[in-house]
Amino acid sequence: MRLHGLDAARFLAYCGMVLVNFRIVAQAAPDGSMADQFVSLLEGRAAALFVVLAGVGLALAAPARWLTAKRGLFLFLVGMVNMTIFEADILHFYGIYFLLILPVLGMRGQRLLWLAGLVLLVSFAALLGLDYERGWNWQTLSYADFWTLGGFLRHSLYNGWHPVLPWIAFLLLGLWVGGLELAARSVQNRLILWGAVLALAAGWLSLEIQRAEPELAEALGLAPIPPSPLYVLAASGTALLAIGALLRLSPVLERLGIARWLVAPGRQSLSLYVAHILIGMGALEALGLLDGSLTNGGILAIALGFCALSSLYAVFWRRRFSRGPLEALMRRITG
Repeated sequence: MRLHGLDAARFLAYCGMVLVNFRIVAQAAPDGSMADQFVSLLEGRAAALFVVLAGVGLALAAPARWLTAKRGLFLFLVGMVNMTIFEADILHFYGIYFLLILPVLGMRGQRLLWLAGLVLLVSFAALLGLDYERGWNWQTLSYADFWTLGGFLRHSLYNGWHPVLPWIAFLLLGLWVGGLELAARSVQNRLILWGAVLALAAGWLSLEIQRAEPELAEALGLAPIPPSPLYVLAASGTALLAIGALLRLSPVLERLGIARWLVAPGRQSLSLYVAHILIGMGALEALGLLDGSLTNGGILAIALGFCALSSLYAVFWRRRFSRGPLEALMRRITG
């Protein structure tokens, strides 16, 4: 039985990334508006949910290691091409995660959580002991030497947009979630509860630490850059909460006739992710809107409109095809 709530969660994660990424390329300055604060809340959270859901999908599908490796390589190559257009690409990171996760692909239960905890410890040590800012130009949000071996490894492993340390912990969390009985209401309720408690506790702890020791604001903050352990815990909490809530609400969404508008685009999130860069950002550039002239409110309206068009397209595409264009291509190439 397919769990439509997971597809809906995947579409909402996609929408969150559209909002965040459109603001990045539009170079909108923070203005304290409600739109600004709303999109700021999604920074790092939407992409984290996307990665957790990838782990859930791997656990549920239980693909052979060779198939996971081929799909990881496919995503890596697509992402590297995408990097020439949009430097905050997440797809090539996906490919790296998939390849690195191969040795533990069949692991289940709490061992995955212990492994995720170990990733957090190692990533925190790297954050404290290594030069996190090396390669970055924070004014332009560009990475100087990404296309060199040293810069690529540094960017991929610990100081890029979604580096292995600590982002692969989200994939491990997803593998753990995928091993649960997700169709059971009791499990859905626990995900909601655990997620809310984890997100609130991590947020409270971060604020208290920063109030007592302001010099630890970055090392133990909630921003995705640099990604502190408390950020990972908070983003993990919101991911669990979103997954549990959408699984729980799935029957209600079905009855209201809303589900298909969330499920259809969620089933082709890979195609839509690439489309929001090629088509969405391409249109913004063609209209001359990437010069910082857009307000946060304007970006929010444009991004939500693009998400609505994405849903409309996906529903109509679904009537004729079972998979999105890139999903079908990946399946054809990788088997």
